[in-house]
Amino acid sequence: MKTELLVIDPQNDFCWPGIDMSKMTAEEVSFLEANISKDIINQGALFVPGANEDMVRLSSMVMRLKDKLDDIHVTLDTHHYIDIAHPIFWINSNGEHPGNYDFTIISRDDVEKGLWRTTNPQFQKRSLEYVSTLETNKRYPLCVWPPHCLIGKYGHGVIPVLDNALFEWEKEFAMVDYVTKGSNFWTEHYSAVQADVPDPEDPSTQLNTGLIKTLQEADIILLSGEARSHCLANTVKDIADNFGEENVKKMVLLQDATSDVPDPPGTTMFTDIGEQFVSDMMARGMQVSTTVEFMR
Repeated sequence: MKTELLVIDPQNDFCWPGIDMSKMTAEEVSFLEANISKDIINQGALFVPGANEDMVRLSSMVMRLKDKLDDIHVTLDTHHYIDIAHPIFWINSNGEHPGNYDFTIISRDDVEKGLWRTTNPQFQKRSLEYVSTLETNKRYPLCVWPPHCLIGKYGHGVIPVLDNALFEWEKEFAMVDYVTKGSNFWTEHYSAVQADVPDPEDPSTQLNTGLIKTLQEADIILLSGEARSHCLANTVKDIADNFGEENVKKMVLLQDATSDVPDPPGTTMFTDIGEQFVSDMMARGMQVSTTVEFMR
C-alpha cells in the first residue's frame, strides 16, 4: 500500500503559540527580550489555538511511521507584505488602513460605494473585478488578514517540532515535496491546489494538476494541517472535485492533527465550517482516523 501524507501550512505563523513569560522572573524576561527575536517570543501572526499540539501529535506519528510513509507533501502559505488580503493594500474614506486584527470583510458593494479603496489607485479597477468575481464563484469573501507567512520571515518556516520530524524522515533517503502558494498578491490562495481567483498569466495560481496526479497514484492519502476551516478544507475539496469520486475513499483525515481558525466573538462560524467540511467529505467517502490510531 502506497501511503502519502499531505500537511497543510504547518508554519510558525499558524502553529507557534509564543513563549509564556507569565511565570518567568524579571531577569529571565529581560534576557529573552534582549537575546531572542520578538517574532519568536510572540505568537504567530495568525496562531490557530490547538495547532501546536496538532503538530506535536503529527510529528510523533511521522517518527513512528517514517519507514512506512512513501511520500510527504507540505504546503507553505507564502506571501509578500503587499497583498490584496493584507491591511496595507486598502484604505477607507478617512485614509485609514484596516486594523491588523479587525478581520475586515470587503465586498464589491464596499468598493463600489468607496467605503474601501486601494492604497495604490492603479490597483482599483482590478481589485473591484477581484471582489466581484469572489461573489460569483462562491469562494470566501475578501477578508483582510494580519500580514502573515511573509517570505523569508520566521513565520513562514515550518514549526520546529515537525521540521525535525521531516528531517528524520528524509534520512530514509527521501525528499519532502514542498508546495508553495500565495505569492501572487492579486489573489487569495487558501487552497494549495488553486487560487480563489486564478490569474491567467500566472501558472502558480492555476490548478495544480501535478500534485493531484501524484496523489491519485497513492493508495492512502493522510490529511492534516491548518486550518481545518480554511486552507485544509479548501485544499481537500478542490482535490476531491478534480479527483474522481472513487479516489476520495483514499483520503483519511487525521482529526487530531488539525484545528479551526478561532470563531468571531459570539459566533461558531469557523467551527461550523470545519464540521460541515468533515460531514460533506465523509458523505463522499473520506475516512477519519487519528495520529495515534492510524496503522496501529
